[in-house]
Amino acid sequence: MALRSLAVEGLERCARAATRLAALLIVAVALCACSMFDKDTIAPEEPADKLYNEGLYLLNTKKDAKGAAKKFEEVDRQHPYSEWARKALIMSAFAYYEGNAYEDCISAARRYVTLHPGSPDAAYAQFLIGASYFDQMPEISRDQERTEKAVQALEEVVRKYPNSEYAVSAKRKIEIARDQLAGKEMDIGRQLLNTRNYTGAINRFKQVVTRYQRTRHVEEALLRLTETYMALGIVEEAQTSAAVLGHNFP
Repeated sequence: MALRSLAVEGLERCARAATRLAALLIVAVALCACSMFDKDTIAPEEPADKLYNEGLYLLNTKKDAKGAAKKFEEVDRQHPYSEWARKALIMSAFAYYEGNAYEDCISAARRYVTLHPGSPDAAYAQFLIGASYFDQMPEISRDQERTEKAVQALEEVVRKYPNSEYAVSAKRKIEIARDQLAGKEMDIGRQLLNTRNYTGAINRFKQVVTRYQRTRHVEEALLRLTETYMALGIVEEAQTSAAVLGHNFP
């Protein structure tokens, strides 16, 4: 019995020792894994000017706009309250624009306008928003939501920063975008006219005459209005449209 008791006690001690060893191994492995994870994910902080200049190098020398934008974003991430961060944010918007990454450009530029509305570069940031939408304007047969957003954003440049160097360019882009919107109205109006939906066609042509009177589509809109009113037998309105047409486009 004594021998059996000693044997059992020895086995229990061995089991306890094995359990402790296993626990120590688990802790050691976990610590090692954490150490490896930290090394892989936590990059050391780099000087703001170094990151910024690396971004300029990628943008100007390597022509890597998207890579440059990432460097500028690192300045903002690692040094968010520095003057370098402000400069890097507008440069990231510009780099994204140069790389045709328009949604990223819009996001960065909007953030800049929100954080630094009174800075010298705020006008440029707002202009980049409008230019990004402008460059994405689709053909006339498609939805013109981006064209409308381009007009809205560019009108903000003219309204908020009328004396900035970007106001003139913004006005030119607004004229082009508004001409596109007028063209869309004319396209829909013609389709409605062809299907004899005269009321719908009149509403579209009127939109061109009243909202887009400085575009090249006004002459045709007045002509179509005259034609549509005559089709409906509304002679007085047809004569009015014809008179306006003759006065402005003799």
